[in-house]
Amino acid sequence: MKIKLLLLLCLVGFTQCKNAAAQTVVLNGDLEKINPKTKLPVGWQNFMSNYTYRLDSTVVQQGKYSLSITSNSEAEFGAISCVIPYTFKGKELVVKGYIKTENVVGAAGIWVRVDGTSAFNNMGQQNIHGTTDWKEYTFSLPYDDEKAININVGGLLSGKGKIWIDNIRLYLDGKPIEEAKIKPIELNKAQKDTAFAKGSGISLTSVNQQQVQNLALLGQVWGFVKYHHPAVARGDINIDAELFRVMPGVINAQNTKEASAAIEQWVDKLGVPEKCGSCKPYNGDNIVQKPDYGMIFDRGVVGASLADKLTYILNNHNTGKNYYVGMRPGIGNPDFKNEMAYERMTYPDAGYRLLCLYRYWNIIQYYSPYKNTIGRDWNTALADMIPKFVAAQNAQAYQLEALAMISSIHDTHANIWSTHKGLEDYRGKYAPPFRAKFVEGKLTVTAYYNDTLGVKEKFKVGDVITAINGTNVDDLIKKYSPITAASNFETQLRDMPRIYLLRSNNPQFQFTVLRDGKSLSTGIGGLLTTKLNYAALYNPDPKAPGYKLIDNQIGYVYPAKYFDKDLRDIQTLFMNTKGIIIDMRCYPSQFMPFTFVPYIKTGDNFNFVKLTAGNVSQPGLFTMSKPIGTKANNYYKGKVVVIVNEESQSQAEYTTMAFQSSANVKVIGSITAGADGDVSPIYLPGGIRTMISGLGVFYPDGTPTQRKGVKIDEQVKPTIAGIKAGRDEPLERAKAIIMGN
Repeated sequence: MKIKLLLLLCLVGFTQCKNAAAQTVVLNGDLEKINPKTKLPVGWQNFMSNYTYRLDSTVVQQGKYSLSITSNSEAEFGAISCVIPYTFKGKELVVKGYIKTENVVGAAGIWVRVDGTSAFNNMGQQNIHGTTDWKEYTFSLPYDDEKAININVGGLLSGKGKIWIDNIRLYLDGKPIEEAKIKPIELNKAQKDTAFAKGSGISLTSVNQQQVQNLALLGQVWGFVKYHHPAVARGDINIDAELFRVMPGVINAQNTKEASAAIEQWVDKLGVPEKCGSCKPYNGDNIVQKPDYGMIFDRGVVGASLADKLTYILNNHNTGKNYYVGMRPGIGNPDFKNEMAYERMTYPDAGYRLLCLYRYWNIIQYYSPYKNTIGRDWNTALADMIPKFVAAQNAQAYQLEALAMISSIHDTHANIWSTHKGLEDYRGKYAPPFRAKFVEGKLTVTAYYNDTLGVKEKFKVGDVITAINGTNVDDLIKKYSPITAASNFETQLRDMPRIYLLRSNNPQFQFTVLRDGKSLSTGIGGLLTTKLNYAALYNPDPKAPGYKLIDNQIGYVYPAKYFDKDLRDIQTLFMNTKGIIIDMRCYPSQFMPFTFVPYIKTGDNFNFVKLTAGNVSQPGLFTMSKPIGTKANNYYKGKVVVIVNEESQSQAEYTTMAFQSSANVKVIGSITAGADGDVSPIYLPGGIRTMISGLGVFYPDGTPTQRKGVKIDEQVKPTIAGIKAGRDEPLERAKAIIMGN
């Protein structure tokens, strides 16, 4: 989806409210005060683990340090930020700061978001890319001191390359933010309840079958109350703390009847909701997914008295805003707000580990538009995962269980996007100096990261790797599939070499390869992953334009480098061509459906997509929107071929759907990443940051894109023979289609 919206959603932090009178605002925008533990400026933190964030004492605009962000993988964006947890009195926020870029394919910028309001700016319209020297940038945005909570400011890199930021300053109504008047914030009841801020007090290393049943029931009731009870919705109740108050009794219950009674006593303490005159089920004809309440109304499991009280809450549920969830204005995907990340708990105790499971399970249960595409009964998943989270004996084990849980929903957007030592130690810090990807289902050497350690003599492009360090590749795929978060198997294979297969804590690698029908065994030393130039593989020629002519007859557009400001020049350059190739094997740098698509679109088919969205007042209900489309201007009359593969994800898939609404467009290639829809960030205990696809995206005929990817007119895949010969077979086929061959 649109990059501005993607960043808006991906960079959401949990609300931090502090006693303003006892604090001094320190932005540390000159980046000179350094945290010795994080090696970053005090108050600053990074997002997205697949980017490198560093202090730089060599390339600076002023002072001793600047901050750099470097891409090193296929991830969509990286960002770093500082949160100013205060509300100020004022109306206009002005941002000033310096940016330097190197080989940026995508966009660079300074971003600012005012939590509690819709005020957001990431400099997306300025299209900062390529290589640029230090330059000061200035922009402003409105500040609503009646709604504002926090100010988030930082630097971002969308796509590939490297950026530096320095000397960031904020001004409110013309005054430096350090001089702005702080507006006192009155904490609500949920924020004041800090009884379990340092731990749940739950000590548990294993559970029996009865305890699993008890805890599964508790998790479902807890989530139901969280999203339905009016007192929770008002922010009167810290629902995390309440979990730890009821959990001991549920764990100690000897049978389901006792567990139900303990839960009922807890529900009573939350208060009885007032009668609701407007709580009527939605009965529109556009319902695509109805609420699922699991076992909590099953009187064979739940005591009759508790079932009656939960039914009363359902019939008199919250109908307004909810403290823990909202819907993004103008978009419709969920915003999971006020969820504490408990970042200092590197290894959360058993209670907080179960909180992680309960929080995530209920988010999927009530707010995932794709819950029905997971491929299993989500209600049974909770009981299956409880023993695993309880038994996680250290930080790494906990993080791996969280990753397995997240991976189980099969959403390429859903991964652990924060950096955790346990996960990095598990994957390994070394990698061989070559790249391999799956071609024809086989792990194949495709390129080199560095010409070092004799790599070009030991490994040839086209070599098929059959075993790594003595283990068959097929066995490794089975091992890592449960913790490789992706919508489909092909996208798992896309990511697996980089994050698991070609990683080790041992700097020496041993490979068995097939070359020209012969099996060979060869070893090579590994390099630190931080030393590998991953970005060069996706942008080997940083100076190459985003569009060009091929043989003066075919136009070519690479959306990762396309900018709307170039559209008029493209129209002139492509005027007499026979066709245009849109190489969508990338992530677009601009939102093209309403700019570039109308230029090539012919015919009178307006619609290209329908969306589904959830509902805060009726959690679990999803309704389908009316079709959305874009008009054709019938300007370009030639053929258009769009090339896609597993690298085509999210905005790339959405944009391809827009292209497909034109009669002159043909889509070729292979299955796409199957992750479409604006993302919604989720924060879990231990500082785990993840996301889900928050909107359901469907073709106008109702065909889903999640997990399946976009519709493809002609399957065209690379071959090992083509890799050896240096051919781009999908591109060759696109040329042939346009030339009529």
